[in-house]
Amino acid sequence: MKQTGELGYDQISSGRKWFLLVLASIGSSIIYAPAYLKAVFYDPLQQALGVTNTELGAVFGAYAITALICYLPSGILADKVRMRTLSSVGFLSTAVLTAVYAMLPSLFVLYLVFIGMGITTILIWWGVRFKLVRLVSKEDEYPRRIGLSYGIYGVAGLLIGLVSAAIVSIVGDNLNLGVSIYLFFLAAVIGTLGVLSLLFIPKFKGEIKTDAGFNLSEFFFAFKNPVVWLAALSCFFVYFFYTGVTYTTPYLTGVLGASLFVTTIIANVRNYGITLLSGPIFGVIANKFKPSTTIVVGSLAFTVALAALMFMPKTEGIIVAAAILVIVLGFIANGAFGVVSAQLTEGSVPMHYFGAATGILSVIGFLPDTFSSTWFGAIMDAQTNAEGVVAAGAYEQIFYILIGGAVLAALSSVALYLWVKNHPAKVDAEAHPEPANV
Repeated sequence: MKQTGELGYDQISSGRKWFLLVLASIGSSIIYAPAYLKAVFYDPLQQALGVTNTELGAVFGAYAITALICYLPSGILADKVRMRTLSSVGFLSTAVLTAVYAMLPSLFVLYLVFIGMGITTILIWWGVRFKLVRLVSKEDEYPRRIGLSYGIYGVAGLLIGLVSAAIVSIVGDNLNLGVSIYLFFLAAVIGTLGVLSLLFIPKFKGEIKTDAGFNLSEFFFAFKNPVVWLAALSCFFVYFFYTGVTYTTPYLTGVLGASLFVTTIIANVRNYGITLLSGPIFGVIANKFKPSTTIVVGSLAFTVALAALMFMPKTEGIIVAAAILVIVLGFIANGAFGVVSAQLTEGSVPMHYFGAATGILSVIGFLPDTFSSTWFGAIMDAQTNAEGVVAAGAYEQIFYILIGGAVLAALSSVALYLWVKNHPAKVDAEAHPEPANV
């Protein structure tokens, strides 16, 4: 569908807006699935690649460090390059790297692949999700739409997860084959999304400043806005426990004795399926009661649920109850993470530097990826016996750390809420800044 001119919000049909919302949401689920495969396929992936827990964490750490470097410029690119270009190039290049990953290469090549995915999924594609949702939404619709976006994200992730569970069931003990087939499947889906992006994302009116080149004034506006930094701090701790909840997967297998097939199903429901409800529900709640308030309540509820999981009897007979708690944890973590960026709209961060603001939020907010996997992997390896079984104490240590992160997430959002409440004039001034020459 070739676009010959720019289209404003009112010139885009409702159906096309919904299609673009779905495209961005599905993409945000699937483009990161290869890099975050350990969240669902932890044990099979580790065995197929022939690496230790620490090495697996370090490979992901290479992706995270690359991502950290790329988050800020990705926000600037989102303000300067069209969504159609960023989306199509990001998807197609990630598809190629995923195909290489599917060949189960050496540890050295894995590092290169993950560094490459850090560039393609973050520098190129990261800014697409938030800004594309913003472009097809009115400002007062954004918290609800971003929550709905995470619901669609969950649909896509659940469907992909069902494929992964089917593969586990079919291949049995041939883990190498199962991991390879799944990754090749992901590469095909991601490539298809790239083609759809090229065909259907229009040139949005006002999405870039063609007369400003790479002027960094938008970045400096974002940098000076206290709301951006408080939202970023909140995102840091929310993301920390959001990603950390994935360690409930090997906990179910190694400590409670659940089968690989069962834990794969639970992990997919926890990571994606529950988002069908948590994203829209948290979005509606955030729209009504403010995103910061929603995150405070969600973070505290997370601490209670995780503590309950820790102190349950460690027997196979408790697996059903433990699985329910794991899914509850996923519901809370997904919901809180789904609305954390909406704190930017709570503080009236304006559109013209919204991409730069999400870049700052991402640099700070996603910092846990650079150290948490390696840290938690080392904790597990340090308490692994000769038979390769990780002690329950290792998971308990990780869970205590996550509880601390959730408490700090709540405190960060309280700080944001109080700042916005006590500085209404400042918030309004930031929403309508005077032009600056930088």
